[in-house]
Amino acid sequence: MTIVVTGAAGMIGSNLIRALNERGDTDIIAVDNLTRGDKFRNLVDLQISHYIDKTDFLAELASGRWDGQISAVLHQGACSDTMEHNGKYMMENNYQYTLGLFEWCQSEEVQFIYASSAATYGAGSNGFHEDPECEAPLNVYGYSKLLFDQVLRQRWDDLSAQAVGFRYFNVYGPREQHKERMASVAFHNFNQYRATGKVKLFGEYGGYPAGGHTRDFISVDDVVKVNLWFLDNAEICGVYNVGTGKAQPFNDVALTVINTCRAAEGKSTLTLAEALAEGVLEYTEFPDALKGKYQSFTEADLTLLREAGYDEPFLTVEQGVQSYVQELLRK
Repeated sequence: MTIVVTGAAGMIGSNLIRALNERGDTDIIAVDNLTRGDKFRNLVDLQISHYIDKTDFLAELASGRWDGQISAVLHQGACSDTMEHNGKYMMENNYQYTLGLFEWCQSEEVQFIYASSAATYGAGSNGFHEDPECEAPLNVYGYSKLLFDQVLRQRWDDLSAQAVGFRYFNVYGPREQHKERMASVAFHNFNQYRATGKVKLFGEYGGYPAGGHTRDFISVDDVVKVNLWFLDNAEICGVYNVGTGKAQPFNDVALTVINTCRAAEGKSTLTLAEALAEGVLEYTEFPDALKGKYQSFTEADLTLLREAGYDEPFLTVEQGVQSYVQELLRK
């Protein structure tokens, strides 16, 4: 049976295909929009059976062409630009498209695993638990993700096949080079250091010290493991946080990037104070455009994920970012 991966040329989608290939799955339909052609690089070393443009895929499903042939849809495709203000586009791309896929999967009794987002929690003032009381998105991107989560909740009792949503926190890792400004802080820190010999972070804001804004940074390798575990446990449905459960400051990411690069250069490891004193870490004024729209703190509540049975440990920033930077250096 065929597995569909949407957003196949994106970071999470392409890493999912890589992991599926590693366990012997190659009958994979890759669905994406390659208007930006350089994204093909994320697919070139992968084994797939077919590629379909996202604008054609729903029509092909509706035509009946794939009836009885697809076992699961791993829906990672979305506009993830939190600064995108075109609400019509965002709702069509993130909400309506997801709803159409979900309804087809239900009609065909096909597993449906999709990407939600921690952006549904907004500033997180009420916590980060998968509960309506915690949900307060700060932008239309977060709302586009929340709306489908709400629809799914309304249909719990009528599901004909697995439906699972993952509220991803701050994902970083290989195959994200196409994301430009929406790429992870680890990716940007690496490129800053390689270009200038220093890393710059935001200064103090919202009661947090310079470089002290704190996020739940999760490696794409861990994200892939969670997806595949649920794919193998088709009886489990729900909306789940996917983060490490341990927030770490941006300073930790920057320092790990700096020290991993320095190790490759044969230089000694620096503490935070030493990095600041040597000028390899600097702070800039917090931008006005982000004030009031910025998540200064995120930390996934993993209670429901653990109760569902997923018990694997997650990589820390020091472990995951070091491995990622070492791969970037090799390339």
